[in-house]
Amino acid sequence: MISARELVPGIVAGHKRAIARGLTWIERDHDRGRALVHLLFPRAGGAHIVGVTGAPGVGKSTLVNRLTLTLRSQGRRVGILAVDPSSPFSGGAILGDRIRMQESVMDDGVFMRSLATRGHLGGLSRATFGAVTLLAAAGFDVILIETVGAGQSEVEVMQLAHTTLVVLAPGLGDEIQAIKAGILEIGDAFVVNKADREGADQTARAIRGMLSLSRRDVAWVPPVVKTVAEQGEGIEELVDAVNRHRQYLDESGQWAERRGALALHLIELAMGDWTHRAIAQAQRNVDWSAVMEDVLSGGADVEELARQLLLQALKGRNHEP
Repeated sequence: MISARELVPGIVAGHKRAIARGLTWIERDHDRGRALVHLLFPRAGGAHIVGVTGAPGVGKSTLVNRLTLTLRSQGRRVGILAVDPSSPFSGGAILGDRIRMQESVMDDGVFMRSLATRGHLGGLSRATFGAVTLLAAAGFDVILIETVGAGQSEVEVMQLAHTTLVVLAPGLGDEIQAIKAGILEIGDAFVVNKADREGADQTARAIRGMLSLSRRDVAWVPPVVKTVAEQGEGIEELVDAVNRHRQYLDESGQWAERRGALALHLIELAMGDWTHRAIAQAQRNVDWSAVMEDVLSGGADVEELARQLLLQALKGRNHEP
């Protein structure tokens, strides 16, 4: 059985079979998948991670497809992570985004993966961080993350992305939704897609007006770009805005700060993994119903119990997945 360490060279070399296998390990929350993320993280600092978020129906998938085509015309390799709703029966992704991105995914310089939410809230999949790390280590220049389109819980994307694009559409009340969801604070650029519809100018003006009133870093004023993704209109302007934001992050030092934030996120994920392992191990090895009864009756020191469970899990750890 191949180990995580043995798979790393193939991923770093950009071999698609190795990339696909590694992503499968990560999405299944396999021990080798977690080890793989830890091994690849030091090699994953160069990719520009771009989050694409917004309510359902605004055209995120079509926009991502057009962005990919334009980025490829500039010679950049593109990874796409499309976070799809899960099937309530199999737990797998519905894969609807592939239908809208067929033009892009046939390109050898593009790698797309659909990730199932598996009930995870926040617009992303639990596996998204690991998948981003793997694609970055594999040498993709830009990684596009399309969120599931859950509405007000979409703010999680900003924890991973260097640049967050908030996509809206005229006639859907999105400018009001932007205030309710707090996405004015997370957007590095705003996209009024389907701008050939009536009300597009009004929506763009409303977003600009609200941005002028919000408390933001005045060194970067998020642009509002109108696009018609189906026709490819406005896409080059949007890519230019993404590139300018990357330059701003470099010059302001925020690129390095974000790398540190991702390292902290990796540590937090590892701590969470140990918590789950500790509980699973205790449920196998002790009378768990008695432990729960002790907690419910107030007879247990919960903090001491948690410490003991973690210590026992650490003693029984496997060093090489």
